[in-house]
Amino acid sequence: MRFDLSDEEWRVVERLIPQARKSGRQDDRRIMNAIFYILRPGAPWRDLPERYGPYTTAYNRFNRWSRRGIWKRMFDRLAAQSRDRLYLIDSTIVKAHRAASGAKGGRKIRRSASAGAGAARKSTPSSMARAGR
Repeated sequence: MRFDLSDEEWRVVERLIPQARKSGRQDDRRIMNAIFYILRPGAPWRDLPERYGPYTTAYNRFNRWSRRGIWKRMFDRLAAQSRDRLYLIDSTIVKAHRAASGAKGGRKIRRSASAGAGAARKSTPSSMARAGR
C-alpha cells in the first residue's frame, strides 16, 4: 500500500490502459499495483501479498501486455508528456563500493616467478645492515 498508485497517478495511467474485452476482468488498478509491487524490488511473483489477488493474474497480465507492446506504448506516452523525459544513468554517475571490485584487499600486482628469476635484486642499505655486511 505504501507504493500503490495515488488517485492522481491512477487518473494519468488509467486512460493508457487498453479497454477490457471481457466484462469480468479483474480490477485494473489493483493489478497494476500488484505488477509494480513485484517489479520495484525485483521480487518473485509468488511473493505477491494476498491483498493484490492471485499472483498468476498479475503475472499473466504483465506477460500478455509485454508481448503486445502495451508497456512500451504506455511508457512512450508518459515520457512524451513529461518535460524531463530523458534521463540516463550510467556507470559514470553511479558510485561503486570499494568491495565491488570483487577482490579481497583491493588490486595487487604479482610478479611471476619466471619474471623475477632473471632480474638481479637491488641491495638497500637496511638489507645490507641486517645481513651483517
